[in-house]
Amino acid sequence: MSVREATFLGFGNPVDPRPDELQTWAYNPESVPLSSMPKDWDLLISGDVLGPTLFELAMDRQCPARRFAQHCMYIYAADGARQNASGQRKRRLKKFIERAEEVGDEPMQIWAHNCRVLMTRPELFDHHDWMEGGLVRYPRRLGLFNRR
Repeated sequence: MSVREATFLGFGNPVDPRPDELQTWAYNPESVPLSSMPKDWDLLISGDVLGPTLFELAMDRQCPARRFAQHCMYIYAADGARQNASGQRKRRLKKFIERAEEVGDEPMQIWAHNCRVLMTRPELFDHHDWMEGGLVRYPRRLGLFNRR
C-alpha cells in the first residue's frame, strides 16, 4: 500500500509528528483538518527534522497539501537565512534551493529565487510574506533591488 493509498488515522503527537505521519496526512489532509491542529502548527513542524519531508511534499505537484508544505518551506527558509542559523540548516537549505532550481516547477523555482534574494538581502524579510503564507497565496519573485 503506498502513502497515497494509506488511511490516515491521526498523529501520535501533533506537536512533534513523525515524517511518515506527516507524509501520510499530506495525501489525506481532510482526515485531520488544519483547523484542528495546535496553534502555530506550521511553525512547530518547519524545522530540520521534517524539512526533508516538507520539501518533498512541496515538490510533488500531486500532493493535496502541497501549498501547506510550500508555506512551511518558506518558514524553514526564513529561519535558515538568518545570520545566526546553524551551519547544518544553511547547508540543507542550500541543497533544497539547488534541487528546486534544477527540477522544481514554477512555484518551487520562485521559492528558490526568493530564498536566494533573502539570503543576499536579509533586510527584505517581511513577516507576512515568509511566516504567514503571503508568498504562497500571492506568488511572486522578490526583487534583489527592492528598497526597504
